Amino acid sequence: MPNNQSRNTQPGNSVSRAGAQNSESQSNGARSNAILNTLSESQLAQLLPRLKIVELELGHVLYEPEQTIDYVYFPTAGIISLLAAFADGATVEAGVIGAEGMLGTPVVLGAETTPHQALVQASGKAMRMTARDLTGEVENDGSLLKSMLRYTNVMFIQVAQTAACNGLHTIEQRLARWLLLTHDRVRRDEFILTQEFLSRMLGVRRAGVSVAANNLKQAGAIDYRRGNVVVVDRKRLEDTSCECYKAVKQEYDRYLNT
Repeated sequence: MPNNQSRNTQPGNSVSRAGAQNSESQSNGARSNAILNTLSESQLAQLLPRLKIVELELGHVLYEPEQTIDYVYFPTAGIISLLAAFADGATVEAGVIGAEGMLGTPVVLGAETTPHQALVQASGKAMRMTARDLTGEVENDGSLLKSMLRYTNVMFIQVAQTAACNGLHTIEQRLARWLLLTHDRVRRDEFILTQEFLSRMLGVRRAGVSVAANNLKQAGAIDYRRGNVVVVDRKRLEDTSCECYKAVKQEYDRYLNT
């Protein structure tokens, strides 16, 4: 009698191939994050079962101040902003996180909460892990801990420099710096930034943002309309920015090239 079972469609083989493809896809995605990319193939393979690919949706709040941190995030695309939030509802940006780093450095240092709000500034993807799993991995994997501590150091530098910048420099200089940080991380010339969002990031009124953005537009550094920013002349944007941008970028370049 003829054999009706196809030799090329055995269920076990299909499942194995699908599992291998998913694992490879997840590994390739993880390699887009600078911290995870420092791990060897065997170290990353051990970590992958605890990592989940998640969407970073524009405007989504990932952390609230003083709430327990349940998850840490390793962005592979997109931007997360850290905001200092005040009792009257005002906010000001304290730092930005892209594929060069992670959200959840307090967990690395043994803390369970953060004083900052974490908000998705530009949509993208991230590898997410529970804080509990990360704590366990830190105890077992010295390479991962070393990479996260090096990143934590440059993040501290960024937060400190941003605090100084917010107190000493003009809105136009700060806006130029912030646009450069965003441009570095989205890796494209056009991105969505409304005046309301910029107002929250810079901790100033929308009227102040409007004047600063118009000045940058008149100088030929950017084009700005209906919430869309286009970087037209990056050199002009760098010239307008204060020294804070270059100071922080130098530290990040050193971290990424070590």
